[in-house]
Amino acid sequence: MGRPKLKPGEKGNYHVSRKVQLRREARKVLDQAKREANKKERQVLNARRNLQKKKEGLSKLQGAESGKTPAAITEDDLKAVPPRVREAIEASDKVVFRPNEGPQTSFLAAPEREVLYGGAAGGGKSYAMLVDLLRYAHLKDYRALLLRRTLSELTELIDKSKSLYHEAFPGSEFKESKSLWVFPSGATAHFSYVDRDSDVTRYQGQAYQWIGVDELGHYATPYVWDYLRSRLRSTNPAIKPCMRATANPGYVGGWWIKKMFIDRADWGKPFWAADMETGAVLKYPAWHEKSGTPLFQRRFIPAKLTDNPFLMHSDEYMENLMSLPEVERRRLLEGDWDVAEGAAFTEFDRSVHVVEPYELPKSWIRIRSGDYGYASPSAILWGAVDWDGNIVVYRELYAKGYTGEALAQKILELESEDPPIQDGILDSSCWAKRGETGPSIAESMIHRGVRWRQADRARVAGKIEVHRRLATDEMGQAKLKFFSNCKNLIRTLPTIPLADNNPEDVDTKSDDHCYDALRYMVMSRPTVARSLGSEQSFKTSDAPPPPQDAMFGY
Repeated sequence: MGRPKLKPGEKGNYHVSRKVQLRREARKVLDQAKREANKKERQVLNARRNLQKKKEGLSKLQGAESGKTPAAITEDDLKAVPPRVREAIEASDKVVFRPNEGPQTSFLAAPEREVLYGGAAGGGKSYAMLVDLLRYAHLKDYRALLLRRTLSELTELIDKSKSLYHEAFPGSEFKESKSLWVFPSGATAHFSYVDRDSDVTRYQGQAYQWIGVDELGHYATPYVWDYLRSRLRSTNPAIKPCMRATANPGYVGGWWIKKMFIDRADWGKPFWAADMETGAVLKYPAWHEKSGTPLFQRRFIPAKLTDNPFLMHSDEYMENLMSLPEVERRRLLEGDWDVAEGAAFTEFDRSVHVVEPYELPKSWIRIRSGDYGYASPSAILWGAVDWDGNIVVYRELYAKGYTGEALAQKILELESEDPPIQDGILDSSCWAKRGETGPSIAESMIHRGVRWRQADRARVAGKIEVHRRLATDEMGQAKLKFFSNCKNLIRTLPTIPLADNNPEDVDTKSDDHCYDALRYMVMSRPTVARSLGSEQSFKTSDAPPPPQDAMFGY
């Protein structure tokens, strides 16, 4: 007789020998014992690490107390020691520096490779930079480099360091001829300056574990910062190399600092370092054992005058900042990175015009506008018009290298779940024929189902309309808002400059692609036309009206 057939889903119920049963039970007991042993081993390792941290913390405290091996005591060191010791230290009058609560504390505790501490004047940035330099000054292998743009600016930093370092590390010596601090441990900190980009090459062949640049915005390009990154390395596993910088909004380098640090993530949040132009996260190459892994993290920590309780009690300092012209006041008092010298749209206020995405009512009119480019970026914007005529720009597409056909396909994909688009406005130059008989870019897109009509290209009238919509009413509300995911529009609009030869227009050589698309959009729904009870857009003499047959989708 064979084995009985099993019904579907039924398991066999075969008898096994006593020997097999015992082997299985023994294996279970052994596996459980291994798991318990591994758990105990992890607990022992964690206990050893905690004990080592406490020993190191106590050793630093004892050294600092005796003066033999003075060290900068960090918050982590204080957390590692017994509560009674921590309380005694915090109550002691021997604390040389205690950071202000908020951004200054966050800056000194930041673990990211590159950190920018920037914003309003008077936020305690330079002093925090001097303190951050001391994080590994108790280790002999530590070498730090602190830079300013000019020698006079450097002198001010040196004077501040003398009032701090001698007290924090008794026995420290500043060698004037070399502009070099030498700490009792043997660690060094070089204070220097880099006036021109080419000057930074004098550090070729040098290695530092901490590199800081005070007032990074004084450098017109990222060359100095990028070159210094090549000098950052450590052979001591106890020293984690890092770069630190401070900056105020504006100045000649404000544009690239904004692209590298400010616009990449929510302020105060760490983010992976990315290519400044493409936004692609920097990763290890294919041949590396960490292939595909992001390289390192950056972080921007904003500073405000209100973060510094000492200057907040100085009415004179506050009054001086409040008396500055609007652009400088917004930069230095409010720490506003969205305003630039000569900016065309100083009305832009991130707190007013930028909102987090939310579900838009389906009854709102959906519109789309575009500025086409192949070698330069194409900028496509999607907007929703509420019943009061206000516009919310809720999506953007900003990309190079799209043919008209490919761009149309991408637009259709993005709109696949949207309510129907009721108006599409495209730069009228896209109706120009390609070759003698070839279809235009606009025709190619329309044939694939992406309908357009020709935009009103009146530049001066369009700029005025953008101003009107950015302006706030008595309730502090504007007729134009942007979802926070429209990053390129938000990045470029507040910094686009006025034209040198025409203050009534923007500089067409700047990154104006998103602005042009926005101009076409607002000119399709002009606020002036509504107040006059007309559906026709007003025209100015700087551009002819669109052809009468330039209807939506034809």
